[in-house]
Amino acid sequence: MEKFALPIQVRWSDIDQNRHLRHSAYYDYAATVRIACFSDHGLTNLTFEEMHIGPILFREEALFKREIKFEDRITVDVEVTKSMRDFSRWSIRHRFFKDDGTLSAVINLDGAWMDIIKRKLAVPNDRIRLVFDDFPKSEDFQWLEPKPTKP
Repeated sequence: MEKFALPIQVRWSDIDQNRHLRHSAYYDYAATVRIACFSDHGLTNLTFEEMHIGPILFREEALFKREIKFEDRITVDVEVTKSMRDFSRWSIRHRFFKDDGTLSAVINLDGAWMDIIKRKLAVPNDRIRLVFDDFPKSEDFQWLEPKPTKP
């Protein structure tokens, strides 16, 4: 699949005292793009609710490269960088670009699926696996192998 990216309008409320984008807004923008990508592939909030499953995050890390200011126009993309073959565990990367192509930030995250009734980790069903397999993959994408079980 081609890259999935959305333009983001920087809001005045997302600017900090130094007159640039506050750190937590990066995470909010990344989540907005990630959920939009899910929805665009048919994995809407209602669909997740009907299937009793949802994505969860274990780790989220931001690397700040260049300031984003209120007047800047930005685009945020999403791509899968790693995944178990059953898509039960995965890693995603978001990149923040200014209109001039400047890479401003990168967010890396590790996630999985949770059964929202049992409140336990879950292996996604066939529908989610098919959709997730179609998600944009990074150039450095790699399949994760299961850890060997102890004898």
